[in-house]
Amino acid sequence: MSPRKNSGTERSTLCALLSVGCLVAGPASAQVDLAGATAKLTLQVATAILGEKCRRVETPNPVSFASVALHRTFHDDFDAHPLTDSRWASYYAGGAAWPEARYWGGEGSDFRRKTSYNGEQQIYVDPRYGGRETTPLGLDPFKVSNGILSITASRTPPALKAVLFNNEYVSGILTTQSRFSQKYGYFEIRAKVPVGTGVWPAFWMLADDGGWPPEIDIMEGRGQRPGSIVMTTHWRIPETQRVERCGFDFIVPDAATAFHDYGVLWQPDRITYFIDRQPVSEIKVPVGFHEPMYMIVNLAMGSKTLEGVGFVDGESPTTVAFEIDRVSAYQIDER
Repeated sequence: MSPRKNSGTERSTLCALLSVGCLVAGPASAQVDLAGATAKLTLQVATAILGEKCRRVETPNPVSFASVALHRTFHDDFDAHPLTDSRWASYYAGGAAWPEARYWGGEGSDFRRKTSYNGEQQIYVDPRYGGRETTPLGLDPFKVSNGILSITASRTPPALKAVLFNNEYVSGILTTQSRFSQKYGYFEIRAKVPVGTGVWPAFWMLADDGGWPPEIDIMEGRGQRPGSIVMTTHWRIPETQRVERCGFDFIVPDAATAFHDYGVLWQPDRITYFIDRQPVSEIKVPVGFHEPMYMIVNLAMGSKTLEGVGFVDGESPTTVAFEIDRVSAYQIDER
């Protein structure tokens, strides 16, 4: 999804670089919470030798799969507001020269609260943020009820439009940058994926050192295409500096109305994407995946870089919520 170190031109239409077409697959029908976010987890991964292109994982053959044992290293099941402790930040983190006060308001403070290059039409807010002013506006896009976090995007109040840099919507982002990052392991969200014109929910990862790429898009929703889930890997070719990407769309018919698990297992040799803990695609780890990565979950509005999202218009919802049951990370057990 990229904040993204000017990633936009390289990630316009996702379904398929490297001559890989957009494919449709149905995940396992599991709609219950599987094993939940248990302290221990075992996943099945393919063992076949990988080529240079990403590929779908076909119908599992038990003899061609191996078990990967993992232990949990991060978990939030959202029994409390996500900003009550230090696990999440509500903005993209800046470098050491970026003063902490700059996150909370003043001219130019929108720089870390949206990605203009993507054509986004929201600004990410939290109760402390003041927009062009330095007085908190008290806007809170995060709500917790019965263990479910809702990140809500809503049309910007007219009286606050100028203060909020004339963005059409206010919404929310949560990131673990500089708070939690990990090299290798399994990263998972359990969520409902909202739909509507301009609606762009995502769960994704970036390098904690601030470089781009690498980028792992574990789940992106195309708001104008209900049930379409995008899973993509991004990397840079050192010799040419060209950014490549490879990924697929998967159809989850009830993604907007039922909770499903969307995850990625990053191993030293391969990256495997999962829906309801069933492997659906994989890729040989590209060049540049050397540093620990952090997690991001957000609800953007409007996109010129991801086909099927569209720009905000009169048909866009006045309010729309990205409902999240939990976010978890696991590390691979040592053998």
